[in-house]
Amino acid sequence: MNQGALLAIFASLIFSVMNALVKTISDAIPTGEIVFFRSSIGCVLVLLLMYRHRIAFSRVDRPLLVLRGTMGGLYLICYFYSIAHLTLADASMLAYLSPFFSILLSLLVLRERVSACTAFWLTMVIIGAVLLVRPWHFSAYTLASLVGVMSAVFASIAYLSVNKLSKRHHNYEIVFYFLFIATLISLPLMWNAFVWPNAYQFAILLAIALVSLLGQVVLTQAFSSDNLIVVSVVRYIGIVFNIAWGWLFWHEIPLLLSLFGCLLVVVSCIQLGLRHRKKPA
Repeated sequence: MNQGALLAIFASLIFSVMNALVKTISDAIPTGEIVFFRSSIGCVLVLLLMYRHRIAFSRVDRPLLVLRGTMGGLYLICYFYSIAHLTLADASMLAYLSPFFSILLSLLVLRERVSACTAFWLTMVIIGAVLLVRPWHFSAYTLASLVGVMSAVFASIAYLSVNKLSKRHHNYEIVFYFLFIATLISLPLMWNAFVWPNAYQFAILLAIALVSLLGQVVLTQAFSSDNLIVVSVVRYIGIVFNIAWGWLFWHEIPLLLSLFGCLLVVVSCIQLGLRHRKKPA
């Protein structure tokens, strides 16, 4: 197995640990506050890294940097909310819809003609998502699932903007805008619902910030490898890690319907990704 694939597996493991930490503290600390601490602490750490490596803020692409930060912040809020109200397995499965939305948005923006095969796999993703959301049993769980779907939408827009920004900006600068704007977005959400964390809770919040930053660094390194297709496919192992943590700590067992929906989403997204990458730039 190549280095890129191993780094992708490690990054998936790190992010699954972050998810478990978020779920651990979500009963005591509101979602907006978790996002605030995760983003503000990470923001300070990234600033220190930029200072150490003498990376200056650029004056170009600021609107796109703000867009990336805004979409990233909204993604964090929706994703952490879904983790708090869904099983870890379902929350992570819904988040992995983001490649589908990235490809769908690319097709719409570029106005490419959709082949019959691409249309088939797009349909399979939608069916898989419906099985995960289960709208026929409308409840608070369904609403949380829809928030999880929105996290994937916001993430897909963020990924598309990063793809363009990474050609002209250092990764630390892109991450800083993401964390800084996420901090600003989280402020009004916790304005009347702030809970002073005790020592244990603050330790968890600090761990979330550190672990997520480490995950971003490792994942960036993974995507700098030669075989991007292998890295993209291997990342889906993160679902397995999240299922494992959910079962081990919260006795969560995914429904067969959810697992089947997840299988449809993963296989279809991989197929769409392979077909999309084969197209000439």
